[in-house]
Order: sequence, then structure tokens, then C-alpha cells
Amino acid sequence: MAAAEDELLLPRLPELFETSKQLLDEVEVATEPTGSRIIQDKVVKGLDLLKKAAEMLSQLDLFSRNEDLEEIASTDLKYLMVPAFQGAFALKQVNLSKRLEHLQWAREHFSNYLTQCQYYHVAEFELPKTKTNSAENNTANSSVAYPSLVAMASQRQAKIERYKQKKEVEHRLSALKSAVESGQADDERVREYYLLHLRRWIGISLEEIESIDQEIMILREKDSSKEASTSHSSRQDKPPMKPFVLTRNMAQAKVFGAGYPSLASMTVNDWYDQHRKLGALPDQGIAKTTTEFKRAAQQQEDQEEEEEEEDEQALHRAREWDDWKDTHPRGYGNRQNMG
Repeated sequence: MAAAEDELLLPRLPELFETSKQLLDEVEVATEPTGSRIIQDKVVKGLDLLKKAAEMLSQLDLFSRNEDLEEIASTDLKYLMVPAFQGAFALKQVNLSKRLEHLQWAREHFSNYLTQCQYYHVAEFELPKTKTNSAENNTANSSVAYPSLVAMASQRQAKIERYKQKKEVEHRLSALKSAVESGQADDERVREYYLLHLRRWIGISLEEIESIDQEIMILREKDSSKEASTSHSSRQDKPPMKPFVLTRNMAQAKVFGAGYPSLASMTVNDWYDQHRKLGALPDQGIAKTTTEFKRAAQQQEDQEEEEEEEDEQALHRAREWDDWKDTHPRGYGNRQNMG
């Protein structure tokens, strides 16, 4: 008895559908931002109602692949739009951390709706291509990233046709709406009314899937660029490698040079005189000690400094003599008492 009462309290399929449809209409025409609390509460509630409606449709087995569109009751045609409503609500979610997941979920619902409509021949259209993960990751070589001119022209023509059909459908729906909702329309007009709704949502689903594919591609490229920048920064954090020189190359350079001709710093005779003074020649016995060697080198440096000073003094005297000759020309001061 209690179970029967609970079943009576549960919402019926028409109530679930009409309430979710009303919530979707309110979200579509709302002036508040999509991320506002009011809109998001309606989105969550609509998704919950549609989930229950989809489960109920599965339990009732209302649509079968063994029947044609003509065999479906006119009042049941509207329930084919449940996946399309789910996709529309999924796009209204604003959780940025799960944006890619929401897009994929919405695309799946729209694809299910289009597949169902194509099976029942509701309208003539081409199903969007299903992209594999490899095709989505390799966007550089895909036709989505670089469409040909022919594909772009065909897409543009398809959009124009869908726009024309959309205007015609909306015009016809506005003419039938009042009669159907008031219950005054006959079965033929009711059937036409819901078929027009199905065709309208076919166009909406095709457009939404195209937009979803573009956004998914942008998000994947953004994630890949972030991963590349992160790996690049981690490589920069590592300490730079120190330069190294092979010992063999250093020894070879000492013997054969660095690869370019070098100029001699002294003649052979100068080298011989220097080593003779230091007692480092083989015929002079054991070379002098380090202290004597330093003392001799210091004496040589002192002698060179004295020679440089003498050279500077001689140069100074020569310059003074040149200056004096410039101011005292030849014969100056010896004028033989000639005034």
C-alpha cells in the first residue's frame, strides 16, 4: 500500500518534460548572467528532471528501433527532445575547472539526439563526424584546424540553408502554438507541431556541436601550451652545465699550437744568453737553485728598468735640444757686432 502511494507521489513523465522545458525557456530568455545563483539553480534542477525523464523513457521502452516514425504517437514525439534539452542545459554550466567535461557531455547528448532523429528520418541532414582522441590531439594536421576552401564553402552554404529552415520553422510554430497548447488542435496539427520542434532542435544541435568542437580544440591547445611552458620552466630551473675541456686537446694545443700561427717572443740567441746567465744550460752543470734564479731574474728586471730610464732621459734631452734649436736658429748670437 505504501509503495503504491509513493508511486502516486512520483512525478509523471509529462510533468517532468514540461517542467524541464519551462526551466530551459526561462534560462534562455533570462536577463541575469548565466553564472548567477538563480540561473545555475535552474540548470541543476533541469538536469535532474531530465535525468529522471530519460530513466523513465528507458524503463517504459517508449521508442523502439523496430518501429517507424509514423508508428509513434503524436503526443509522444516531444519526448525525443529529451537528449537535446540535456545538451542545452549542460552548456549552461559555468564551472571552469570542468568546462571540457561539460562540453564533451553536451556533445554526447546532442549527438544522441541527432542519431535518433536520423534513424526515424525526421529530417535530411548529415551527422557530425565523431573525433577520436588522436585526431583531437593532433590538431595541426586535422581538417578542422585547416579546412579547405571547398569545405568552408560547403559549411557556409549549409549554415545558410539551416538559417532559412529555422525561420520557416519558427514562423510555422508561432502559428500552431496557441491552438496546440489550448487543446483545440486536431491530431494532425499536434503531430506537425512536435515534428517542427524536432526539426528546430536538429538545427540547434548541429550548430552547438560545431561550436563545441571549436571550443574543445581551443581548450586542448591551451592545455598543451601550459604543459610546454611548465616543462620549459622546469628545464630552466636546472643549474647550467659547466664547460669542460678535454685533457688530450689541451696537451695537443701546447705541442702543436691552438690552430693559428704564433709569433716568437725572442730570438734563439736571446734565449741562449738568458739561460746562460741563469746557468740553466746543460754544459753549465746543475742549474741554480730557485732563490738564485729569482735573484738573477730580479737583477735582469732592474737592469732593464735602468736601461729604460736612461733611454727616457736621453729621449728627454734630445727633445729639449730639438726645442732649443727651434727657438735658436743657426747663427743666433754670433752676429759679429752687427746690431
